[in-house]
Amino acid sequence: MAAAGKAQRYEAFVSDVLQRDLRRVQEQRDSIFEQQAQVLQLRTALARLQEAHPLRTQVDLGCNFFVTAEVPSPQRVFVALGYGFFAELTLPEALRHLDRRSRLLDRLSESLTRDGAKIRAHIRLVLEGLRELQGLQDPPTTSDP
Repeated sequence: MAAAGKAQRYEAFVSDVLQRDLRRVQEQRDSIFEQQAQVLQLRTALARLQEAHPLRTQVDLGCNFFVTAEVPSPQRVFVALGYGFFAELTLPEALRHLDRRSRLLDRLSESLTRDGAKIRAHIRLVLEGLRELQGLQDPPTTSDP
């Protein structure tokens, strides 16, 4: 009976703690991937801005009412830094900022990927321990010819 109680505790640990942590890490990683896509999109837009003299665009005044606007020299842009702060940067400064942000996001995604792999390894380890505790046979291994 003690083995059954241990097995239930291990199963609860896997489902309550490890699976939850794995989902949280994957959600964070997905959020980082979305931010990376936004940085790439913004870098492309800034590259187009460097080529456009003058810039013609449409501005939404509200309630889907658009007016045509012309910017004679789009040399400065406002970049969202986070927490509601913006910085007015030249186009080369904004591109350098995006490069630094992209490198930071790359490091974060790599770290989260490693964390996810560690959690999956812990899950596998606990499940192997459960198999031994319950006296089940090892799953058949497949050999590559």
